[in-house]
Amino acid sequence: MKTKSNFLIYGAYGYTGELISELAVKNGLKPILAGRNVEKTQALANKLGLKWIAFEAKDKTAVKLALQNVDVLLNCAGPFTQTVKEFVPACIATKTHYLDITGEIDVFEYVKTQDQAAKEAGIMIMSGVGFDVVPSDCLSKFLKDELPTATHLELAFMGLGGVSQGTALTMVENAGEGGMIREKGKIKKVKTAYEVRTIDYGVKKMTSVTIPWGDVSTAFHSTEIPNIKVFMAQPPKAIKAMEVSGYFSLVLKNDFVKSFIKKKIKAGEKGPNEEKRNSNNSYLWGKVMDGINTVEARLITPEGYKLTSITSLLITEKILNGDFKIGYQTPSSAYSKNLILEVEDTEMTVV
Repeated sequence: MKTKSNFLIYGAYGYTGELISELAVKNGLKPILAGRNVEKTQALANKLGLKWIAFEAKDKTAVKLALQNVDVLLNCAGPFTQTVKEFVPACIATKTHYLDITGEIDVFEYVKTQDQAAKEAGIMIMSGVGFDVVPSDCLSKFLKDELPTATHLELAFMGLGGVSQGTALTMVENAGEGGMIREKGKIKKVKTAYEVRTIDYGVKKMTSVTIPWGDVSTAFHSTEIPNIKVFMAQPPKAIKAMEVSGYFSLVLKNDFVKSFIKKKIKAGEKGPNEEKRNSNNSYLWGKVMDGINTVEARLITPEGYKLTSITSLLITEKILNGDFKIGYQTPSSAYSKNLILEVEDTEMTVV
């Protein structure tokens, strides 16, 4: 393999990409910043004193040239369904480790199919190195170890800081697709807001609704538990809106409707401000069952976007230091359930 000594952040000028880039510099790292927009990429690079390059993800030649001299590609450009199939093959060809911060089940499932090719290239490929799915994946493995005979896993999270434009745009892109759970080892499509219940997150009880979160894919890889559901805390009015949206799935799939909603999103704030990121926490809950026994646990972490910037760089630095497992990995399969506990202000306990 070629001697490499750096990493590249693609989508660096997006809300989360910029947070990661700023923290990287604060931590003494010097990533190469990249994105498709020349002016935005250059402006951020100049601000942070870093090297930069601009290219389209679909430009295969440009992608391979950009990856030739870096160890790790950290992809922050969503919707990731539109970038992952360009980047992962290029990473395999150039023997560059691949990371992204996706939460999209289809992306996890695709990356998993590239396991053997990644092993032959001697690289690690890992999607979901941010809030989705580092904390929940580590919680899943923690629960599995507490009850090795578990056949059912339920996860839930409550975040208080709001969502970024990128996350909102991804949600719009997937609008009308319904929900997903795992049943008897297979991913199963279900209606939007398939199940609603009240969950105790420790600090408060909240109504929570099933969503197609990444762990429906990744937790099965990490734990081999065949039945998985993921819930998100939401106010009753929001859950009602989700239920109603299920009746208008064809409308939400319409390109004109999607474009209209996206324009509204782009006109708003980019994401939670610094005060919200620093003052809020995220709360996760999980339960495993085997038909006889039940184990519940909770996990407290920093706010989701703040956590994403921390964990994505934590995993990147591990790879740069030679700490990785080749092939497709999840956070806990590569670094154990204790990975999340390397982050300050985290706590995982059995209920």
